Formats: sequence, C-alpha cells, structure tokens
Amino acid sequence: MPSITLSKLSWATPDGRVLFSGLDLSFGAERAGLVGRNGVGKSTLLKLIAGELAPQSGKIAVRGTLGVLRQSVQTRAGERIADLFGVRQALALLGKAAAGAASADELANADWTLEARMQAALARVGLDADAETLLLVLSGGQRTRASLAALVFAEPDFLLLDEPTNNLDRDGRAAVAELLAGWRAGAIVVSHDRALLEAMDAIVDLTSLGAARYGGNWSAYRARKAQELAAAEHDLADAEKRVAESAHVAQERAERQARRDQAGRRKAAKGDAPKILLGMMKNNAENTSGEGARLADKQRAEAAADAAAARARLEVLTSLSVSVPSTGLAAGKGVLRVEDVSAGYEAGRPIIRGLTFALTGPERVALTGRNGSGKTTLLALITGALAPWSGVVRVGASWAMLDQHVSVLDPASSIRDNFMRINPEADENACRAALARFMFRADAALQRVGALSGGQMLRAGLACVLGGAAPPHLLILDEPTNHLDIDSIEAVEAGLRGYDGALLVVSHDEAFLENIGVTRRIELGGPARAAPSS
Repeated sequence: MPSITLSKLSWATPDGRVLFSGLDLSFGAERAGLVGRNGVGKSTLLKLIAGELAPQSGKIAVRGTLGVLRQSVQTRAGERIADLFGVRQALALLGKAAAGAASADELANADWTLEARMQAALARVGLDADAETLLLVLSGGQRTRASLAALVFAEPDFLLLDEPTNNLDRDGRAAVAELLAGWRAGAIVVSHDRALLEAMDAIVDLTSLGAARYGGNWSAYRARKAQELAAAEHDLADAEKRVAESAHVAQERAERQARRDQAGRRKAAKGDAPKILLGMMKNNAENTSGEGARLADKQRAEAAADAAAARARLEVLTSLSVSVPSTGLAAGKGVLRVEDVSAGYEAGRPIIRGLTFALTGPERVALTGRNGSGKTTLLALITGALAPWSGVVRVGASWAMLDQHVSVLDPASSIRDNFMRINPEADENACRAALARFMFRADAALQRVGALSGGQMLRAGLACVLGGAAPPHLLILDEPTNHLDIDSIEAVEAGLRGYDGALLVVSHDEAFLENIGVTRRIELGGPARAAPSS
C-alpha cells in the first residue's frame, strides 16, 4: 500500500532556528489537513516529503508516486496547458495521426483517450480551457485550477497541496473541495481554508512542540483542542497551586528550624546539658533540616517544571487576541458613494459598468464575484489609483487599505518605524503598547517588515493602521486571509469584530465573512446590484 513515513525527522533554518526535531509521522490513503501557525514549517515539511529539501537528520520513506501543487504556479512565455500536463508530444502524435502522416508503429503507440481524459480533468476543477490555452492568459486562480487538473490527470498515489484555495474565487474553492471530497488516494493538504478542512479524514497540528494527529475533520479537531486547552489550564492552575504550597511549606519549615536553633542556643548558653548531648542534638537538627530542605527543593522543582510545561502547552493552544481603539464613526455618516460608475483599462472593454452603491456608518460590506469580475478594479477606483470613465466615486471619511502585499508598509523598515511613520502623533510608549496588542512585543516590534511571513506582515499592517489613537473610519481589505494561518485569521476576526468603523472586504473566505459580521454583499461580474448578505 502507498505510504509516507517520517522517522526522527529534524530541520532547522539557515539561521539555526529549529522547526522540528525528532518528528515521527505517517500517512496512508487518507486526506490529511496539515495546520499550524505561520513559520512553524508546514511548507518546509511538504518540500522535504517531495524531495525538494534533504533532511538534516532522520528519514523519509515514500512508497508510491507524488503530485505536488505549490502556492504559486510559475509560467514561462509560450507555455500551454498541454505542457503543464506533460503531453505535448503525445498530442502532436495524435495530430499527426489525424493528418494521416503517422506510421504504423506511431499509431500503435497513440493514446486515443488522451484528449477526453484531459478535458475530464479540466472539467473536474471547473476550468473552461483546452490543451492549447496559454498559461499566461489565465488568472492566478485559473492557473491553480489548471495545475490541479494536471495532478488529477497524472493519478498520483499522494497529492501534496500547499494552500490550494489561495487566490481562488468561490467557484474555484468549491471545485477544489469537490475534487478532494471524491479523492480516494492519499492527500496532504496545507490549508487555512476551514471549509476545505471540514472534508479531511484527519488533522495534523504542527507546533513548536512537535506534531499531533487528530482523527476526523476540522470541527472534530477544534472540539479536541478545546478540551486540551481546558485540561492545560487546569494543569497550570494545579501546578501553580503546588508551587505556592511548596513555598509556604518551605517558609514554615525554615521558621520552625529557626525557632529550634534559637532554643538550642539558649539551652547551650545555660550550660546545664552535657556537651556531647548538645552536639548530638545539633547534628540531628542539621540532618533533619537538610533532608527537609532537599525534599522541599525537589517538590518546588517538580511543581515549577509542571507549571512551565503547562504554560508551554497553553502558549501553543491559546488563540491570539487583538483589541482595537474606537473610530468614533457616527451611524448616519456617509462613508463611500459610487454613482453609475463605469471603468476599465482598455478602451471599449469596460470591466465595471454602471455600478452604484453606498456605505453609511459602520456597515460591513463584502465585494464578491468571480476572478476577473472587477473587484480589484473597484478598489483602485475607491483609492484613487484609477479614474472612472464615467460616474463619480466619493470617499467621505478617513480610510486605509491593506492589499494582499500590505504595500502600506515599507519592507526595509522595522514594524516599530512603520508604526511611527503612519502614526506620527504617537510616542514610544503608545507605539509599543499598540504593537503589543497585535502580538509584536519587545524585540518582535523591531523586526524588519521585509523579513516577515505573509501572515505576520498583514498583522503588522493591521497594527500600524488600526493601532493608533484615531483609526480610520473606513478600512478596505483585499483578500486578507490569503496568507494567514488559522490562528492569525481568528485573531484578525476578533480584532475586526471589535473595530467600530466601516469595512469593505474582498474575500472568498465564507467563514471569515461570516465571523466578521458582514451585513451586505455587492456582487460584481453581472448586472450592477447590491445583494443582501445571507
């Protein structure tokens, strides 16, 4: 049977940071979701399994074939879907046969089912394309679908998928979920897509303490994690109680010994006891005191070790939390108005036509639609990066935008310096307090932005934009969950639930939109209309 086995696997980054040590894991014909905080080593683990990296110690045994989907699909000029599938020569042979120019040997080697199998694979991921479609004309989401189709076509024993729903619209996400739901071979899926993780047979949680396997889907995993969190909190409370008790007992023992020593000194001063008896009493007291002290030290050390272990478990199990200052946005204030707007980038080919909508007060509005429907174009109109062909765009309040690249931040500067630039009225104490609320404490605030992971960068962007004394009335987010781990997504959700300004969000993550309380949706790519949130 095909299998993947990791034995005593260890890996550290070039700067010496250990990602995992002595890791033991095994995978069979199952769909396993691999989750964990950003930077813990999920993508690195997939690369090790795929053979793109060599283990620093330990072994990886792979029985069966692998199909790998990377987070970004690299393309070259002139490359077509046929090249992605690896069937260029086989298709050329079929063309030669159709023209009547193939030899008998060539006809015997022709794969007459090839084109039908390719179309079936493309249809399975919901991509309307053919073998000759240039990859460069496809959107990022369409290229991801094409790569998934190529994997399905190859029929590997294991799929290794690294964030397969990133950059996909709602239909694309549904296609990936449907593909995995019907997949009967093995699959290891790194994902923060909670809807996709609901289809898994097992969840593997990778943390700084190692890896733990949980049978069942995302909901079952979360229930188990909640139980573990409660148990860790109980263990910490118990250990801290024992630490306090051992300190109290040690104090009492020391006080009793001090009283005995004082009584012994008084007795010795009277001179009415033989010296040999006084010596024996002193030795017995010292021995008893020494044994008691050693026992107390042992108990204190055990309790302290148990408390430290419980705190480490809590650090791994506890979700991040974020608090946001008030914007003071009034309920009736007009924040944004788009009136009969049409726009595009090429004359005669509008992407947006006759769109009208408005945001008033602290509304929470989601921009939805297929890839290419005009969501990014609309954000460019609102932020002034693009002028409309007709109609008017009015922004009636202070605003900030966080795009997928968090371009509001200077990658060459530290998080602290970016905060001070964006919030010039803040002093050092206010800056550090704001960054700490977003989990950038002490030296973490001095990290260079360009060295951060995608999730850390978005969190830093939120800290710099929302952490000041006067957060913007309107916050615009463009696919904010694409590069976040689930813990960070839930932290951002918590922060946005506490944000009392207006939100305009482009996202295909239905769980995220629901959790931040979206009240209205504007669907692009069809007739200009504002659809109520379901």
